[in-house]
Amino acid sequence: VRTGSITKSKASCSMRGKNAAQNSRARGLRDTQTSAETLIWSKLRNRRLNGFKFVRQFPISRYFVDFCCREAMLIVEIDGATHSTDTEVSYDSHRSAALAAEGYGLIRFQNAEVYDNLNGVLETIQARLENRDTL
Repeated sequence: VRTGSITKSKASCSMRGKNAAQNSRARGLRDTQTSAETLIWSKLRNRRLNGFKFVRQFPISRYFVDFCCREAMLIVEIDGATHSTDTEVSYDSHRSAALAAEGYGLIRFQNAEVYDNLNGVLETIQARLENRDTL
């Protein structure tokens, strides 16, 4: 288990009260998450992945990201079939570039990867968090 995490005051990292519209949209997205997102969230929440704290449906710039470890500046996106057309791939590319410009790293997985190889997905996320190659 990881030790020595960065501590921040609740006021500096809490999303509550900053933007009611963003809060409402994030809440709505959390209520309608996919089964793949639910599965990943069950493994990321409450610092279950080696002590790293994740939040879900987190607003960054004008986007909402599926999962974010703010301390490590890492975004995890779970993509379904709706990310396969040329238009959607182009949108995702621009979105990824905008998030990178904010200082975040991003890792994407397809729903099928989550269902078929959950342990591999978690190992890949953990390796990125720890700045190492996967096994």
